[in-house]
Amino acid sequence: MEEATAYLRDGVLSHLEKLEAHARKLALKQEETQRQQENLVRLRARVQELRLQRDELQTKVNLQQVALIRQERTTGSNVEPVQAVETGGQALLKWKVENVKAMLQAFHLTGLSGKLTKQGVCFCISTAYEGTYLDSYYLDLLIQQPVQIRHHSVPIFIPLEQIAKKYLQTNIKCFLAMLSDHLNAYAGRKYQADQLQDHYSAFLKGTLQRNSLHNVLFFNYDVETESKTFPFRAKLVYGDLTRSLPTEATITYKGDVSDSLVEKTAAHSNLFRHTALHKAFDSFKRAAENLDQTA
Repeated sequence: MEEATAYLRDGVLSHLEKLEAHARKLALKQEETQRQQENLVRLRARVQELRLQRDELQTKVNLQQVALIRQERTTGSNVEPVQAVETGGQALLKWKVENVKAMLQAFHLTGLSGKLTKQGVCFCISTAYEGTYLDSYYLDLLIQQPVQIRHHSVPIFIPLEQIAKKYLQTNIKCFLAMLSDHLNAYAGRKYQADQLQDHYSAFLKGTLQRNSLHNVLFFNYDVETESKTFPFRAKLVYGDLTRSLPTEATITYKGDVSDSLVEKTAAHSNLFRHTALHKAFDSFKRAAENLDQTA
């Protein structure tokens, strides 16, 4: 009897040691992923800041060039004032056309392509997430004074009007870059939710609730640990519409809450905020498979 008890005790201890080792390994991996994500966010922010500074300087230089052209036209000839203004406007319009042509070449390999039309340019913004190409959206611009959006296929919930109001007349590059960030982030959020519903529905209890912009998600899910099933409810809020990861992840437990469950909900919240949604559930799946193998 004592031998059987000792054998069972050793088996339980061995199982607990394996679980602890797996938990440490998963925690280290999550910490490394979090550091990489934080570094990536900082680098992207720095790149965006430098791009804005560059574009602002370029805009100032171009405006100065246009001002000089206007001055030369006004002082160097007998052209009427109205004609001088028109000539300056034509110079500014010519610069915008040349600027667009340069952009078509520069953006060729960045998911943004386009072609010149009789009245302006038609852009195609292709979205992707982690190497998977998703939807494409079209934007037809009239290159005139002021620049106008003629047609587009951008979803109504993307803040196209606000982005255009801020950037379209002064910095077309920044306008397209910001619009591309919004579209790619939306496509990434939608892709993650689709992957969760299509490939990890076994974890879900009920329907995944999401709005059109996919910036608020609600879902119930079960996670099995130590032969017990724990029901959780998650609310993910994507406060930054140019990102595909949530800024808030609120996890609640249905039932009596112990210290270990408090730790689990905190760990899940951290995982959802730093890992793609379907990859988070893939880690739950692998953890469950490892438990089955050690049982």
